[in-house]
Amino acid sequence: MTATPVGPGYDDPEYDDYDPAWVHQDTPFRRWLVGRLTDAGSSNAVDNASLYAPANRYNGLSSADMDLLATLTGATIDDVRAAHKADLADWGREQQLRDHPDLAVLDADLDRITRQA
Repeated sequence: MTATPVGPGYDDPEYDDYDPAWVHQDTPFRRWLVGRLTDAGSSNAVDNASLYAPANRYNGLSSADMDLLATLTGATIDDVRAAHKADLADWGREQQLRDHPDLAVLDADLDRITRQA
């Protein structure tokens, strides 16, 4: 199954901050989702993560999405919300690094990456 990009089409004027790499990008939310879906016995964890991980960053997750993901992963809605917020915080740090690539921000980001490894 090939993941369909989330959000407006590439030529759409609403195509503001969407990054096509999100379909396959390794993000904290994608890792959390793949791990939880795999643990719950899903045979298509990677495909499901390719649908929900980009939506998490581009559109956010609706209450219905969070409820469904909680059910599919065996997690609570609070667990899904925490993973969602952690991903957005990680994305915010990425944006900060892109917007202000001074050495202090770079150093902090490299420390964060090291702790995740």
